[in-house]
Amino acid sequence: MRLTEQDLEAIAQAIGKAEQKTSGEIVCALARRASDYAYVPPLWAAFFALVSPWPLAEFTDLSAKTIYAAQIGVFIVCALIVSWPPIRLALTPRLVKKRRAERAAIEQFFSRGVSGTKGRTGVLIFVSFAEHYARIIADEGLNGKISDAEWKAALEPLLTCLAQRRCAEGFVLTIDECARLLARAAPPGEEGDELPDKVYVS
Repeated sequence: MRLTEQDLEAIAQAIGKAEQKTSGEIVCALARRASDYAYVPPLWAAFFALVSPWPLAEFTDLSAKTIYAAQIGVFIVCALIVSWPPIRLALTPRLVKKRRAERAAIEQFFSRGVSGTKGRTGVLIFVSFAEHYARIIADEGLNGKISDAEWKAALEPLLTCLAQRRCAEGFVLTIDECARLLARAAPPGEEGDELPDKVYVS
């Protein structure tokens, strides 16, 4: 799933329009994947290499030297197969992918300056494609003003559109929902536009 220049422009315009209604700042970040999971291929390769000698020793008359050579071959072949990104991602436990995506979202929240606005009313809308993960992170200035249930509801259009491979539309709809919530919790002030109206793609 990729965003075109037109998609990026549409999202940027939606952010600019939304921020006219609030003193809050909305930042969107999109990651192709939260991690490269480089440790997964050797782990799976080591598992299959450790298991492979047992059936060879039990059901064949191969020598120990031959079995050892086969074990090395199994490790190499499995490592190469699991190194293919779709397989590597499929063999990564779901909980691990979720934790990596959560960490990536928090890193984006701080690195993009969302936590540094004057009123602490920044909001990050984060998506990681590979993990099928999306999240809204709001700064502490909005605590108690907008409930978790409201943020969750605001995220629903994005989640629905992602499932239908309509990422740009999902971002725009969720930006609009965030603007509606922020207009109530952080009405327009004199702060001005503190952060760029753009989508950060990594």
